[in-house]
Amino acid sequence: MSGAQPLRIAIAGASGRMGRMLIEAVLAAPDCRLAAALDREGSAALGQDAGAFLGQSTGVLIASDLRAGLSGADVLIDFTRPEGTLAHLALCAELGVKAVVGTTGFDEAQKAQIATHARHTAIMMAPNMSVGVNVVLKLLEVAARALNEGYDIEIVEAHHRHKVDAPSGTALQMGQVVADALGRDLKQCAVYGREGVTGARDPSTIGFATVRGGDIIGDHTVLFAGTGERIEISHKASSRGIYAQGSLRAARFLAQRPHGLFDMADVLGTR
Repeated sequence: MSGAQPLRIAIAGASGRMGRMLIEAVLAAPDCRLAAALDREGSAALGQDAGAFLGQSTGVLIASDLRAGLSGADVLIDFTRPEGTLAHLALCAELGVKAVVGTTGFDEAQKAQIATHARHTAIMMAPNMSVGVNVVLKLLEVAARALNEGYDIEIVEAHHRHKVDAPSGTALQMGQVVADALGRDLKQCAVYGREGVTGARDPSTIGFATVRGGDIIGDHTVLFAGTGERIEISHKASSRGIYAQGSLRAARFLAQRPHGLFDMADVLGTR
């Protein structure tokens, strides 16, 4: 794709909170163009101008015809639900459209399907598109290696009342980074809930705690609790705009990749 040509971006879940944030970011980016705004069949937003919520006329109407929407796009940005995202990626692979996936909650079989689609097109998938969060992931890797003995590790995350999966994909990714750095298997050492007489804490475990309420956009803290000190590495989001800007950065990265499965460490060069 020529550098003089704007990157044509389609947005899935266009009428949702994240979809609107993505549309606003694309419209504000001089090197991007909104190619399609997609939503599920039956959505009340179908037929509306994608920029109506901003008081703008874009000429792009929110539609449910995925094939038609993707036919004029270079990249799809998708923050929807696992089943919907998988259907979208199958068509992206068929049409050669690249995809930025911020959807969370995939199981192992679904992740394997995504890897298969990535043989045919370029996919960047990350549970959190924030540049700051992905810098934190690198810090956690360094901290876990240095604090590999004598420190109990707990991960606490908080999100808005509408979030449907727990723990968050970002919290799980943080746990995975820490476990990998310590040489542990997260599936074996993760503790997702405590109730009643639990006994003393097993020092080999990584604990998760989840908070849901209000309009919290996303808070994550990883606690390394030792004897006489504790280290807390935190990230707190105050705007969904950080996810939209990270998504556009990922879309620009994919523009030069014909196929493959990537994450934000690839985009930021922090691997």
